[in-house]
Amino acid sequence: MKTLYKVTFLNHGKVYALYARRVGSGALWGFVEVSELVFDVNTGVVVDPAEERLRDEFGATRVLHLPMQAVLRVEEVDRKGQSAIRDAATGETVVTPFPLPAKPR
Repeated sequence: MKTLYKVTFLNHGKVYALYARRVGSGALWGFVEVSELVFDVNTGVVVDPAEERLRDEFGATRVLHLPMQAVLRVEEVDRKGQSAIRDAATGETVVTPFPLPAKPR
C-alpha cells in the first residue's frame, strides 16, 4: 500500500486540508513539496463541494510548493478522509453545499 499524507496549511486566511502521496523538503529552501495529490473520483449523484473546489484549484498541479511557515500539520494516514477548506479564525467550513429547495407550506 502506498503512503498517504494529510497536509493541512494556511492559504489566504483559510485552512486547507489536502491528501497527497508524496511530501518532502525540496530544492527550494524554506518550502515543503507536496505532490501526487489525491482527490475522490465521484461517479455517483452525491458530490462533495469542498472536494470539487479543491480539485478545481489544484487538480492540474504537479507539485505544490508550500512555504514552511504556512504548513500547520503533515500526518501519515491509513485512508483518505474528507478534504476541507475552513475559515482560519472561526474554523467554519468555507464551501457551502448547494442549497436545497425550501419545503412547501
